[in-house]
Amino acid sequence: MFRFLALLLLSLGLALPARAGEVTVFAAASMKTALDQLAQDWEAQTGNVAHISYAGSGALARQITAGAPVDIFISANPGWMDAVAKSGQIKARADLLANHLVLIAHNPKAGPVTFSAGPDLKGLLGGGKLAMALVDAVPAGQYGKAALEHFGLWDGIKGDVAQADNVRATLMMVALGAAPYGITYESDAVAEPRVHVVATFPDDSHPPIRYPAARLSDSDAARGFYAALRSPEAERIFTAQGFQVLK
Repeated sequence: MFRFLALLLLSLGLALPARAGEVTVFAAASMKTALDQLAQDWEAQTGNVAHISYAGSGALARQITAGAPVDIFISANPGWMDAVAKSGQIKARADLLANHLVLIAHNPKAGPVTFSAGPDLKGLLGGGKLAMALVDAVPAGQYGKAALEHFGLWDGIKGDVAQADNVRATLMMVALGAAPYGITYESDAVAEPRVHVVATFPDDSHPPIRYPAARLSDSDAARGFYAALRSPEAERIFTAQGFQVLK
């Protein structure tokens, strides 16, 4: 069909319409709100199309190393990016963003929590669950477990943790009231008006939260989208959504 259209346009002396470039992006679930906005703006400006899949960084990394065709990967943890790097697929890589780890609550009247005071988290839950992303596979869960261990709270609360496949699923559990409290990133709390932050974990209570971005193909669309991630417009979007842009 395209060949017929091309011949028809050429016979009429008309220019052949350019085919839109396409880019496949795998990104940490916590990036959804900001990256959807960035991708929408990029598509409008370029005429290209971005296909974005969101999930826990570990699940995405395993799909990539198993052979999933991906142009761009953005992880919420450098370790999962390192796992992809071992496959030899990365063409370019840079640390893109940082984030903060927070304790969120469903009840808008929930008071602030101070971790240095050794809070009674089990009592705070009131028989409910503490929502977290998978503590052995998803960066938000890994950071959260590390922070609770740092304050000596993990052993006393681990039996009351409800684990979700990714941090946005964790966020939704708290937003809907299925869990009274949860541990997410600051950017997730910014994206969801039905939760509020009751505590921010100190940065030294867990490994640094870094989002490396990588380009895995040399297509023009992939190069263009990768560059757009570091644009002034992207910085504005990421900052508004609670991320810290790394220079």
